[in-house]
Amino acid sequence: MALPVCAARALGPPLQPERGAPARTTCPRRHSRVEAELAASRPGSAAASVRAGPPRGVSRGFNSQALLDEPPKASSSLAGAARAPLFALLPRGRRRRMHDLRRRWDLGSLCRALLTRGLAALGHSLKHVLGAIFSKIFGPLASIQNMDKKSNKLLLALVMLFLFAVILLQNVCPGTECQLLRLQAFSSPMPDPYRSEDESSARFVPRYNFSRGDLLRKVDFDIKGDDLIVFLHIQKTGGTTFGRHLVRNIQLEQPCECRVGQKKCTCHRPGKRETWLFSRFSTGWSCGLHANWTKLTSCVPAVVDGKRDARLRPSRNFHYITILRDPVSRYLSEWRHVQRGATWKASLHVCDGRPPTSEELPSCYTGDDWSGCPLKEFMDCPYNLANNRQVRMLSDLTLVGCYNLSVMPEKQRNKVLLESAKSNLKHMAFFGLTEFQRKTQYLFEKTFNMNFISPFTQYNTTRASSVEINEDLQKRIEGLNFLDMELYSYAKDLFLQRYQFMRQKEHQEARRKRQEQRKFLKGRFLQTHFQSQSQGQRQNPSQNPTPNANQNGTPNLIPNLIPNLTQSSGQNLSRKENRESRKQNAGQEQGEDNTSNGTNDYIGSVEKWR
Repeated sequence: MALPVCAARALGPPLQPERGAPARTTCPRRHSRVEAELAASRPGSAAASVRAGPPRGVSRGFNSQALLDEPPKASSSLAGAARAPLFALLPRGRRRRMHDLRRRWDLGSLCRALLTRGLAALGHSLKHVLGAIFSKIFGPLASIQNMDKKSNKLLLALVMLFLFAVILLQNVCPGTECQLLRLQAFSSPMPDPYRSEDESSARFVPRYNFSRGDLLRKVDFDIKGDDLIVFLHIQKTGGTTFGRHLVRNIQLEQPCECRVGQKKCTCHRPGKRETWLFSRFSTGWSCGLHANWTKLTSCVPAVVDGKRDARLRPSRNFHYITILRDPVSRYLSEWRHVQRGATWKASLHVCDGRPPTSEELPSCYTGDDWSGCPLKEFMDCPYNLANNRQVRMLSDLTLVGCYNLSVMPEKQRNKVLLESAKSNLKHMAFFGLTEFQRKTQYLFEKTFNMNFISPFTQYNTTRASSVEINEDLQKRIEGLNFLDMELYSYAKDLFLQRYQFMRQKEHQEARRKRQEQRKFLKGRFLQTHFQSQSQGQRQNPSQNPTPNANQNGTPNLIPNLIPNLTQSSGQNLSRKENRESRKQNAGQEQGEDNTSNGTNDYIGSVEKWR
C-alpha cells in the first residue's frame, strides 16, 4: 500500500549517505512493502537503484556510482534519524518480524556455507577412504593418485548396485524374518532352534517319574471329521498370542478366514461349515469370559451340539489345550493389567449350575474398577482371584464344593485342588509354557501333526519383567501362589520330559531310515554287480567251454572282489578236486552255495570296512 501524500511530503526527499560512509549491506528484499512502495514513488531516489539491485543472496551497498557523484546532503546519523519515522509507522509485530527475518537470513547463510564446506570435506575424505580400500583390494591397479574417470564410474556403479539390491530385498521381504534366514544361510551350521530358551543350563534332570503313555502325546486329530480342539485360556499367560497362532499361523487345507477389523476368524473344516477350533478368536467367549475347566467341560458340548437331537449328535473327541506361565511373572502381569482398569466382571464363575454368591466370592474393590491399585493393596486382599489362579482354572471345582470354603478344611481343599489340576493337565492333549515358545511350537506340531507357517518368538521383555521387586516381595508372591508354584514345577518337568522323549524318538526314526537306506543301496549295488558279471560271462563263451569251467568262475569272483577274504591255495586245490569228482548236478549246487557264501562275505567285509 502507498502512504498518503501528506505523509510523503512530511518526510521530504531522501537523504543520501555521506561520501566515504560505510556501505549498507542489507539485502533489498528485507525491506518491507511500505519502504518499497515509498521508494518507487520517488523517481531518481536510492530505492530505484535498490530495486534494480542484485539478485537474492548477493549483498551490495547503496553507495553506487550515481550516488557517489552527488554531493553529500546529510551525515549518516541524520540519515538514520530520517529513517526512524518510517519504521515507527509500522506495527510493533511487523518490526519484530523484520528483525527476526534479518537475523534468520544471516544464520541461514552461515549454515548453508558450513553445510556446503562440510559436504565437500566429507566427499574428499570418502574419496580417499575408498581409494585406499581399492588400493588394498586391487593392488597397483588402483591408487589415490591414479583414480581416473573409469575407476570413479566403476565405484559409482558398485554403490548403485548395492543400493538397488537393498531396495529389492526390502520390497521382496519387508520383514526381518526372511532376512535373518538369508543371513543364517551363509553362516556356519545352524544352531539347534530348540536350545534352552530361559538362558538356563541345557542339561535337564527330571524330578518326576512318568510312564511312556504320559510322555508320548500323539493325537489322531481328524480335522475333516468331528474332532474339536478346545483352548482353555488362562489370564496373562500369553494365551492371546498363542490363540492368534492357531487361527493365523497354521498350514491348513482350508485356512481360517480372518477379516480386517474383526477379532474373530472363521475356522471351518474342509468342505463343511463347521468349526474345528473352540477358542476366543474362533467362537468367541461362548462359555463366558476366561471360562475354567469346570465350566468348559460342561459348556462346550452343549454349545457345539446344542441345536441337535441327542441321538443325532456325533461322537466327538474334545482335545483340550492350554498355556501355563511362571506364577510370579503371571501375578505381576495381572497386577499391572488390573492397574490399567481390567476387572473381568464378565467372568461368570459358574460352578455346579450356579454362580457364586457375594458372600462366597467378595470383591476386593468398591468402585467400578481397581485402576491405580498399588502392589501392596493387591496382595493384601484375601479374596483376590489372582492368587493360585492357574490351579483354580485347571482343577475340577465341584470336588471341593465350588467357591464355598466351608465344605472342607483349607488344607484338604488345597490338596484336592492341586491333585485335580495335575491330573487334568497330564491328561490334556497338549499344554505349553510361555517361557519355552519354540519347544511349545515343536510339541504342538508333533502332537497334532499340524505345522505352523512361521516360528514362534520368545519375548523375554514384558510388563512383568519391567517391575522391580526385592527378594522379600518375591517370596511373599510365591507364598500367595504356593499351589501355582507346585503346579508349574510339575508342568515344567513333564513338559521338558515330553520334549526330550519326542526328540529322542525323532532321532531314532531318522537313524532307522538311514540304516534302511544303506541296506537298500547295498543290495542294489550287489544286484547290479552280479548282473554285470553274468552278462560279461555270456558275452565271452569261448572262455567257458564246459559247464565245469563256468562253475569254476564263480568262486574265482570272490578273490577278485575281496582280496582279504581269499582262501589258501591248498583249500582251493582241494575244492577243485572235489568239484571235478562230483557230477554236474552236484557241481551246480556247490556253485550256488559258493555264490551265496561270497555274497555274505562281501556284505560282512563292507560292514567291517564301515
